[in-house]
Amino acid sequence: MPDLKREEVERYLQRLFCAPVTVCSMAVLGSAGAGKDIKLYGYGTPVKVEYQIEDSQRRVSVLHTIQPARFGHEHMADRARELIWDHQVFNHLPRHVGSLDVGGFQHGGALVSIGKVEEFCLLTDYVEGESYSRDLERLRDGSVLTEADIRRVDLLCDYLVEIHQVRRDDPGLYTRRIRELVGDGECIMGIADSYMEHPSLPSGLLEEIEHLAVKWRWRLRDFAHRLRQVHGDFHPWNILFRSKDEFSLLDRSRGEYGDPADDVTSLTLNYLFFSLQRSGRLEGGLERLFLRFWDRYLEKTRDTEILKVAAPFLAFRGLVMASPVWYPTLREKVRRQILALVLAVLQSDSFDPRKANDYCEV
Repeated sequence: MPDLKREEVERYLQRLFCAPVTVCSMAVLGSAGAGKDIKLYGYGTPVKVEYQIEDSQRRVSVLHTIQPARFGHEHMADRARELIWDHQVFNHLPRHVGSLDVGGFQHGGALVSIGKVEEFCLLTDYVEGESYSRDLERLRDGSVLTEADIRRVDLLCDYLVEIHQVRRDDPGLYTRRIRELVGDGECIMGIADSYMEHPSLPSGLLEEIEHLAVKWRWRLRDFAHRLRQVHGDFHPWNILFRSKDEFSLLDRSRGEYGDPADDVTSLTLNYLFFSLQRSGRLEGGLERLFLRFWDRYLEKTRDTEILKVAAPFLAFRGLVMASPVWYPTLREKVRRQILALVLAVLQSDSFDPRKANDYCEV
């Protein structure tokens, strides 16, 4: 990847906005300070760019790239597809950070339109906020549940209830989304391939999980009526709160439509995950949030069918959480509990949120 040069970013923005642009500063997002240039940066490192268009007020955007790696990102075409898709769908979802353009880097560092690119990038709006994961870390580390915590879980639940009301009649697309859930490089099979040998893995466990997931793929072929608008990666690190009530979303990238179970399991399993880290079981404030979310969602949507289809979505998220790649410092007891849950839900006909500890063999 070429160095990111201020003059190239200025030229790119001038072509994009058809006006003179001055780049005031650039900084790797989350770094302590900003400068005029960034000599080197890695794939997948978002860069915050402050700039001024003619005599207007300063604007702030974020320049994104994707790191070549496993999970289906090995080829330039893989990374290009994801960034082009991001640009297409970010602006279609309420509260999601907006995409301004998708472009790419030529040899030497020039930022241009798609025709002659070697790699792709994505330019999005910049939004302030603190990751919702901070709330869960605070509860994991011993803080008492507050009314603000309850308010936020209700807001997030109601948001999903709202976006999941948008239906789409496309059985082939639903079949594809379930196929990708099981076989895509970012999902069950791709995550399983990343485990390699690990002491928490009994011999044959991943193979058994994959076989069960394939059975679920065929079972869910009859559920195409569930196709809805989704975020597709609705976990705490993709949710930024600016106040008790205001939040924005990041990185909607797997699909514009899918099964609502994807979003619901993605968030709720994190309440279990952080509680297991705290005490080895789902309990206390995190249990209250976990059950409150499920109860509220079921009450508002009357979608009890979600419990019949949740298993492979829980399995995917569980494999990520138990992964030695994504969570190398996770206690082995917690890793084993999550894998026990993955196997248990795949072997069950329906998911019962109140049996979470049983699934984890607590």
